Amino acid sequence: MEALTALIQKLAGDGMSEVAVHATASILIATLMFFVMALCAIIFTWMERKVAGFLQSRYGPMRTGRWHGWAQAVADMLKILGKEDIIPAKADKGLFIFAPLLVLLGSLLAWAAIPWGPTFVAADMDLGLFYIFAVSSLVVLGILMAGWASNNKWALYGAARGAAQMVSYEIPLALATIPVILYTGSLNTQDIVIAQQGGIINWNFVRDPFLFVAFIVYFIASIAETNRGPFDMPETESELVSGYHTEYTGMRFAFFFLAEYANLFLVAVIAAVIFLGGWWAPIPALDFIPPFITLIIKGFLLVFLNMWVRWTLPRVRVDQLMHVCWKVLIPITLICVIGSGVWMMVSGQAG
Repeated sequence: MEALTALIQKLAGDGMSEVAVHATASILIATLMFFVMALCAIIFTWMERKVAGFLQSRYGPMRTGRWHGWAQAVADMLKILGKEDIIPAKADKGLFIFAPLLVLLGSLLAWAAIPWGPTFVAADMDLGLFYIFAVSSLVVLGILMAGWASNNKWALYGAARGAAQMVSYEIPLALATIPVILYTGSLNTQDIVIAQQGGIINWNFVRDPFLFVAFIVYFIASIAETNRGPFDMPETESELVSGYHTEYTGMRFAFFFLAEYANLFLVAVIAAVIFLGGWWAPIPALDFIPPFITLIIKGFLLVFLNMWVRWTLPRVRVDQLMHVCWKVLIPITLICVIGSGVWMMVSGQAG
């Protein structure tokens, strides 16, 4: 951010105020993040179809774009953008229009605190981890807004399920990060990554057994938080048509689609930052690889694992979903927090 503002100030000279420079830099970063999110959606759509095909002993897309159907996702995106924009006659028009924008905004803002390298972060904040969880909560509000504004019972059912699920699983998701915060002594995402320097033996998920369990809990909770199978209760096609975005078409449906895959990559990158060394390579000999490339590779591997789980396990029931959260994951994360604290004191790592 500082480098970009300095560049803009240099190009603009003295004719632009400091406020205008920072505003311009913020707009440029937001635009870049939006295009990155769109690219993620296209890549992961194609990737998910190929992964699903592989796990089901078929090929998946093969024709569009010739090489393994790489252009199929691009064609589908263009088709969605060309669809008619329909607003139901009895919908709450204002909320109906604003809901997908709020969901997309929640995804977009969270990316600002992700560190892609030692000096490559849009917003280097002392409370970076807290900020990510705070702005990600906007997605829940957007989903509720979409279900209510659609004036459709299936959309409302889906929104209610989504809100209950996401609010519930935010608790184990956040609790799973507390042992890392205890070790690092900071909520700054840069500090968390820097503390894991020195190869895989210094990554947080191998520091102690409780951190490894916390990583597993985080991964499970992140699947539910992003409404992915086997926890895709808000969008159960066999029960709720298409869930909270049943009435959405065209660009507004594309915004929900975009936010889903942006969140999928976001939780994967956060897991890599917190538990898997961030931009550090597994062995110091590989540190010549650009830091952002290393982090992207880790994120893609976790996204692949997420897709593998989705296309392997059957969907759970609503009561089973909440049971896993409140009676299994939350108690486990509390044990991990206490266990990591005791482990630090016994091993002499307590500050």
